Amino acid sequence: MNEIKIFTPATIANVSCGFDVLGLALDTVGDEMIIKKVTQKGIRITKIIGQKLPLETHNNVAGVAALALLDEIDCEFGFEIEITKKIKPGSGIGSSAASSAGAVWAINKLLEQPFSNLDLVRFAMEGERLASGVAHADNVAPALFGGFTLVRSYKPLDIIRIHTPKELYATIIHPQIEVKTSDARNILKTTVTLKDAIKQWGNVGGLISGLYTEDYDLIGRSLEDHIVEPIRSILIPAFNLVKQQSLTAGALGCGISGSGPSIFALSKGKETALKVAEAMKLVYNKVGIDYDIHISKVNKEGIKILK
Repeated sequence: MNEIKIFTPATIANVSCGFDVLGLALDTVGDEMIIKKVTQKGIRITKIIGQKLPLETHNNVAGVAALALLDEIDCEFGFEIEITKKIKPGSGIGSSAASSAGAVWAINKLLEQPFSNLDLVRFAMEGERLASGVAHADNVAPALFGGFTLVRSYKPLDIIRIHTPKELYATIIHPQIEVKTSDARNILKTTVTLKDAIKQWGNVGGLISGLYTEDYDLIGRSLEDHIVEPIRSILIPAFNLVKQQSLTAGALGCGISGSGPSIFALSKGKETALKVAEAMKLVYNKVGIDYDIHISKVNKEGIKILK
């Protein structure tokens, strides 16, 4: 192959209790990318559709991630990247991760896959470093592995793919405001109480167990964040009301997607996910803030080739 076109999914990071370690991939929203093998060495971003983002390789997350990959292989040719952005930057559903992960995944395919998914996560994290100042993996890991992922360790990097229950659906509402990941990180506390840490550890363990056993009640009980949500939620208009109405509509749990401002809810079954979407819409219709809304099964495959 000399050219490949891919779908690279939006993602929900943290999943309430798993700050910087848990994430899941979505199926109905994501970017499209075309990556071409060319004779001129290096990486060039030739076109970006949908958003005004830098074309300069060193200032673009896809370019930085791709360069990290090329730094570890002797390659006699280069690559051109076109990006159609359908995930808005600052949305909290992995816009930068989609570009970073998509670039390295496609280049690896065109190189006949010399690198593992774990390697690709490591390269894509460099794009996240450019975007947020921190090389986190909770968005790029599910985009590359598919489904739910757990970052068990960063040093050494260790990614675990987690079982996805068959009837699990996500509903995401994105109020049309931008929250930069770097800003959302800057307001976080650098220490937590032992009491809150114990609660959080219990919820992470409960969520992982609930996913493997398909125990939806346990999943719901575990979707609680005692550390990050109380602080970041102040950046999101009507967050508490959206959460309350989502739970009333039948959601298993509700929280902040990544650094926000998107809010996610997980539900058992599409019918409930649709009801949750209507409940979310009602809140923002009254508040008077424009929004996008997405309903999706968990994407077990991750990045996909488009014909």
